[in-house]
Amino acid sequence: MRRWKIVNNQTSRSNSSNQLLVSGAEQALEQMKYEIATEFGVQLGAETTSRANGSVGGEITKRLVQMAEQQLGGFQQ
Repeated sequence: MRRWKIVNNQTSRSNSSNQLLVSGAEQALEQMKYEIATEFGVQLGAETTSRANGSVGGEITKRLVQMAEQQLGGFQQ
């Protein structure tokens, strides 16, 4: 299965994982991942079920969307 990613505002095809567009964001995302895993009582890793690992990824997405909505809300008049 091919993945699509946006790099430098261009869509490209890739078999590798997504690249971050904002330098320095990787550390913050890793910290968020482990904080959420702790909140959910999930031990991340190969021995953990896909469902449990996926719940952490889903929560990361939910929180990132909330953060973006809050920032965008500040621009509305």
